[in-house]
Amino acid sequence: MNVLLVDDDYFVVTALEKKIDWASLGIEGVYTAHNVAQARDILMKHKVQILISDIEMPQGSGLELLAWIREENYNVQAIFLTNYADFNYAQKAIELRSFEYFLKPIQFDKLMLIIRKAVERATEQQQQEKAIQEGYYWQRNQAKMLEHFWRKLISGSVSCTLKAADILVAVEEQHLSSYDRNDLIQPVLLNLFPYDGSMGVEEKNLFDFALLNVLYELFQHPQFTVETVLEYSLNNWIAVLKWKEAPDSQTLDGLCAAFIQQANRSLKCDACCIVAMSGRLEGISPVIRQLLERNQDIAKRRNHIFFVEHGLRQADESYQPPDLTKLEELLERNMPEEFLRETTRYLNESVHRDHFSTSVLSLFRLDMMQLVYAFLKSKGIQAHQLYTGKTNERLLAHSLHSIEDLEAYLKYLVYTAMEYRDFAEQPKSVAEEIKQYIHAHYGEDLTRISLAEIVYLHPDYLARLFKKETGVSLGTYVISARIEAAKQLLRTTNLSVFAVAKKVGYANYSYFAKVFKQEVGVTPNEYKQDC
Repeated sequence: MNVLLVDDDYFVVTALEKKIDWASLGIEGVYTAHNVAQARDILMKHKVQILISDIEMPQGSGLELLAWIREENYNVQAIFLTNYADFNYAQKAIELRSFEYFLKPIQFDKLMLIIRKAVERATEQQQQEKAIQEGYYWQRNQAKMLEHFWRKLISGSVSCTLKAADILVAVEEQHLSSYDRNDLIQPVLLNLFPYDGSMGVEEKNLFDFALLNVLYELFQHPQFTVETVLEYSLNNWIAVLKWKEAPDSQTLDGLCAAFIQQANRSLKCDACCIVAMSGRLEGISPVIRQLLERNQDIAKRRNHIFFVEHGLRQADESYQPPDLTKLEELLERNMPEEFLRETTRYLNESVHRDHFSTSVLSLFRLDMMQLVYAFLKSKGIQAHQLYTGKTNERLLAHSLHSIEDLEAYLKYLVYTAMEYRDFAEQPKSVAEEIKQYIHAHYGEDLTRISLAEIVYLHPDYLARLFKKETGVSLGTYVISARIEAAKQLLRTTNLSVFAVAKKVGYANYSYFAKVFKQEVGVTPNEYKQDC
């Protein structure tokens, strides 16, 4: 085992190198560096298990070094030495999974104890890696064969229920001699919900690798083995367990709870588990089919565990809407928080009854959308124009993934409606925004419809509101703005009258000249000559 000492202070490095009894700690090699670049070079050339580093250094911090170590997937136990008891340093060190944070001046007896514990941790990791290599990696071909077998079995179960004879023939063809007719097979479907900050958002390969490590680490039990883990669809994985005897629901519940907790902590994402019933290998096809159907049908909750045998009953799937009249009243009374409390209460009560499917969830979402859209229409607001853009598309697309995703969409739906209702009910704000837009875009095609789209209002409603606030119609105001712009261009530029007409939005010169004379009293040419 090797250690790397990093500090820009030569005397600190020398003291550590000389005063620590490295041999008694099981450390064979001691490498030293005085900046991050030297440390990286050593780490790339030599196996290092323990890092002892200063945090503040002129050419890069120890935290930056550890971040690079984590990116490169080096298994290193990091101990930081620092002169400063800075909370931000400590927090970042924890995020980077440092082993210890030690304040200078160095007390060598205490530091020895910390290093000894770090050596023990590194030894455990080496043993685990060796066990993985010996237990899994040397069986790589067999693992691939198993994955191929189960992938075909799962895809076959989706399209049709495979006969027992077909499955047994496939076992023989793949030379999967490990299967016994008395074995009980149990698929577990793992739904993952990456969000901003999750490992999987940016680096999916890293996310997948970390997920498999979590699964193989957690799903270890004397009564079963993990046959394979494969990605069924995006963020949906299936772990196939093989039991020696009938599975215990309490054990499964504990395993799934541990997986969800580890997914929250290590993968930085939410998760839920759907546990299928167990069955003999030759009869596993309908079990898989039922699991996948339940995955499609069930209204999921993040960080929850679902058992197929406790699943939905067909007779209970009729949709019973919430009190829509009450919800409509809450919108009218400008009470979005109470509206959302009511929808959350309805969702929670429905889920607790285990009667909620995605089809029912979809009907509920449709009711809520219609309720909000009708409310906006009554205020003259064009809902289909208001709810555009990537935020709406993303939240709407994800809204049936889980109860929490639907709640996030409803929150966006309602608060967007209320915020714009408040804006639309301030006529001066709307009129001013339209006036500013006209002056900035007088050369474009400005119609009631195009202007109404700017403020998400119905064209007729906008026209009435604008005239009420300004005293002039929209059309008149557009003409006035264009003629003022034309006068400015005629006075201050060498553009021809034809060019000016086009620049202020009039493709027809004759019409421009007519409107100009009506507004100014002279023709554009006469105006230009007078200037």
